[in-house]
Amino acid sequence: MQEKEKAEKSFEDSPLAQAILREGLLIQDRFSAEPIYAKTGKGYLKSVGVEEIARVKSEAKTKTS
Repeated sequence: MQEKEKAEKSFEDSPLAQAILREGLLIQDRFSAEPIYAKTGKGYLKSVGVEEIARVKSEAKTKTS
């Protein structure tokens, strides 16, 4: 029992887990289910637009420079 609690605590305190959770919450509103989502399990991710793509590219360039 204590081992399970330790594993849960280490996951909650993990910087990687926190980063994954933050990213997931940021893009959650962009997911759109198809009308028959419950039957097929399919959907798609809505486009964020040109502005966000340009911003991400410029951020990537500054990180590598």
